[in-house]
Amino acid sequence: MHVEQALVIYDLVRGSLTAELSFAEIVGRLSEIGVERYHADYSRQETTYYLANGESLVVTIPWGSDTIATEFSATAIEEAVRKSQRGEHSYDDFVRKTMAAGCVGYFVQIAGRRVLYFGRGGEIHTEWFPGAK
Repeated sequence: MHVEQALVIYDLVRGSLTAELSFAEIVGRLSEIGVERYHADYSRQETTYYLANGESLVVTIPWGSDTIATEFSATAIEEAVRKSQRGEHSYDDFVRKTMAAGCVGYFVQIAGRRVLYFGRGGEIHTEWFPGAK
């Protein structure tokens, strides 16, 4: 991965944590620099960004010490997603709410225009990007 790409990713992470950037802005910029997908892992407190050429970058993200619920609630995840889309809470709030919904992490598939949310028992909830379906 080129240094310039890594710097953009770190800047986008900062922008998400400070609520300066929306999900759509972040995904658009990641796509521009060649990121095809990323994986947010709540358990490890890190996100891995993957380029189409196989290169990747792991970024530690301090989401806090909230416990991930044992029960997976796709409904609660969907509610957190909708609040984000309406700009009603921060990324930090989104993470806390999805953890409380039993989400252990998610994959953003930029080319596939969807996000896959995972639970402890292998549950999966799919959210399509607005207008993707």
